[in-house]
Amino acid sequence: MTTTTTTPVLLVLAGPAGSGKTTLCERMVAEVPGFSRIVTTTTREPRPGEVNGVHYHFFSPDEFDAKVAAGEFLEWAWVHRKNRYGTLASSVLDPLAAGQSLVINVDVQGVENFRRAAAANPLLARHMGTVFIDVPIAVLRERLGGRGEAEVEIERRMVTAATELAERAKFDFVIESRSRDEDFARLREICDAVRQRAAG
Repeated sequence: MTTTTTTPVLLVLAGPAGSGKTTLCERMVAEVPGFSRIVTTTTREPRPGEVNGVHYHFFSPDEFDAKVAAGEFLEWAWVHRKNRYGTLASSVLDPLAAGQSLVINVDVQGVENFRRAAAANPLLARHMGTVFIDVPIAVLRERLGGRGEAEVEIERRMVTAATELAERAKFDFVIESRSRDEDFARLREICDAVRQRAAG
């Protein structure tokens, strides 16, 4: 095996609701050897069927606070002013150092926190690539409508999407969303580019 095929990468995806980023992450794990999804943390209660340490690391608010105070998070945020979500540094740095490639989707605020962490961590800086999934607003509205979302929820997501789309220039790579297969092929190309950069 060449260095290019064995060098681990961290792909950090962001994009508006309906951009397909979750599906892209799932396909990377399912179809590209050596990839795992980063298990993030949350203070919300597990839903039926969710397993601690598999779907999320489920923490009580006090446990979450303690880890924030100890500086154990790469990024974290309030979501809908109800629960907190975050990414533990150990969930990223340990597997990356062991040669495991990783993929995660976060909001644009989370990506900014990853960038800050990479500025202070050579391992992250070398292996990380940020990817924005860009979908025209009209197409996003159509996709969300196809999901059966309530109109008030669609409008709320459209406002958020406009803010997110304004951040696209800060990303290392942009996927101009077309079909699921085309977007996945583009993400694999980006993965190769990040890997080659890290190996170089």
